[in-house]
Amino acid sequence: QVQLVESGGGSVQPGGSLRLSCAAVGTIYSSNNLAWFRQAPGKEREFIAAITWRSGSRSYADSVKGRFTISRVNLENTVYLQMNSLRPEDAAVYYCALREYSGKTYYVRDFDTWGSGTQVTVSS
Repeated sequence: QVQLVESGGGSVQPGGSLRLSCAAVGTIYSSNNLAWFRQAPGKEREFIAAITWRSGSRSYADSVKGRFTISRVNLENTVYLQMNSLRPEDAAVYYCALREYSGKTYYVRDFDTWGSGTQVTVSS
């Protein structure tokens, strides 16, 4: 069973940048997909970005397209989320998630393993 550990959260001013990391302890298989979600207080958890482990194919939510970049380093078993031009509405707890099976999906229910999250605060 893979364990996911997020890091890199913090507090930043609007317009600033952060890079989140998700380190996987255990084996990630080529059929797996990794993704980032976020959840703000009082709101549902929402999809942000995903990447396939085999090919590195990426997908993004419209709300972050052009500002956030997801990447992976296979040898490090790590997925990153580079977040630029941060806005107050980006503030949330950010979660890393793994889906065991291939196939594009944006639904929380389709992901099998979750990290415990890292807090991102955006305020002046």
